[in-house]
Formats: sequence, C-alpha cells, structure tokens
Amino acid sequence: MKKTDLAKADAKKLMGKMGAPGAAFGNAATAVIDKREQRKRDQALGLVPFAVKLNDELVKRLHALASERGLDMNQTVAEVLLKGLDA
Repeated sequence: MKKTDLAKADAKKLMGKMGAPGAAFGNAATAVIDKREQRKRDQALGLVPFAVKLNDELVKRLHALASERGLDMNQTVAEVLLKGLDA
C-alpha cells in the first residue's frame, strides 16, 4: 500500500469509531456487548445461529411484518417458522 492509502484507511477507521451509532461522550457511554459475550448469552437462551438465503421479496415481507408487530427479525422469523411447522 502507498502511504496515502494507509492514511485514508486510518481516517476511515477513525471516522467509523467517531460516528458509531449510539456512541456517547464522556462517562455516559454505555457498555457495548462484544460478540463473544453475545454468543454466550444466545447459547444460554438456547439460540443457535442458522443462516439461510431467502428471496428479496420474502425478506421485505419479513421486515414489514417485524416492524408492524414491533419485534426484531429473530423473533419474527421464529414465529413464522413455528406457525408454518405446526400447520
């Protein structure tokens, strides 16, 4: 990499840290859960990561359903799957 490319990469990293959503200044910063801690919490709840590839239209419908019900995508997909499997 050229020296200018390195400087640009450093600037992008810095801007990403400064402009992070939910970032607070001073001592008011909330603790961010790292991935390892989140994985432990998910395992304690019995959750297992399960990746699938879905049609774009289906994903849009799931997002709409999630926002309509006020739930996150994990809860919405779990509900839809349970209903589909019970039918």
